[in-house]
Amino acid sequence: MMVPEAPLEATDAGLVPGGEGWFVLNAREAHWRDRQGRGKSLPFEGPTDFPQVGITLFVLGPGEPIGMYHWEANQEDFLVLSGEGLLIVEGEERPLRQWDFVHCPAGTKHIIVGGADGPCVVLAVGAREHQAGADWGGYTVDEVALRHGAGVEQETTDSEEAYRPFPEPVPTRYHDGWLPAG
Repeated sequence: MMVPEAPLEATDAGLVPGGEGWFVLNAREAHWRDRQGRGKSLPFEGPTDFPQVGITLFVLGPGEPIGMYHWEANQEDFLVLSGEGLLIVEGEERPLRQWDFVHCPAGTKHIIVGGADGPCVVLAVGAREHQAGADWGGYTVDEVALRHGAGVEQETTDSEEAYRPFPEPVPTRYHDGWLPAG
């Protein structure tokens, strides 16, 4: 059996994969999201979610969190491609720098926040086995995360509730300077 190539489709905000199959997509040509207060993100999947693994590229400004402090029933991993960030994990702060790899086994409470000195580019990869349903994970109250604007004030499993303080992401094209030169 031969796996077909997925076509790339043009949108106002950049290219997205237009169906199932393999593809090659340059991050600078792809469909990004501007997540006010939470940086920029590039979910490589497009309209069709990858069934086994989610993979997203984040560009965080100073103090911008990837998301809200949480745990998941699946493993998540992160690689800092450039810049510096701050990992909040199990209530502790850990500085991150280029090429640091973060492994979060299922159940690990965590979040990454952009460092003080400019953009922090992070590649995030997460398993999808337990993503649907109430047992996916949850947002827990943590004083360190709250201090960095990345925490909830009341425990919840509802992502809409956890992200209520932030506006909806807006589709956008890539802008020069978000990613390192190369």
